[in-house]
Amino acid sequence: MHAKVTATPAALELIAEIVAEHGPVLFHQSGGCCDGSSPMCYPRAGFIVGDRDVLLGHIGDAPFYIGASQFEAWKHTDLIIDVVPGRGGMFSLDNGREKRFLTRSTICAVQG
Repeated sequence: MHAKVTATPAALELIAEIVAEHGPVLFHQSGGCCDGSSPMCYPRAGFIVGDRDVLLGHIGDAPFYIGASQFEAWKHTDLIIDVVPGRGGMFSLDNGREKRFLTRSTICAVQG
């Protein structure tokens, strides 16, 4: 299976900046009302991955998880993590940097 998540150079640069300040991180895309298309970046040691969360791959050295119900909706989609101007999610480590992570997507081939 190919990785279902990749990152732009700008996203990899922001991840490196955050890791230098906070140590290892992980990403979670829940699809809930508060985060929308913004993946949340957390300290790896401070986030408990749910039993139904799906590991899509890694961006940089950071694992990227998605909630099971969101995975079902997006299972034929490849995610591209990018950076845009703005503020990150309230609990996300990109908050306060005047730039935030954003999930973009492309439809991937369906294999039967």
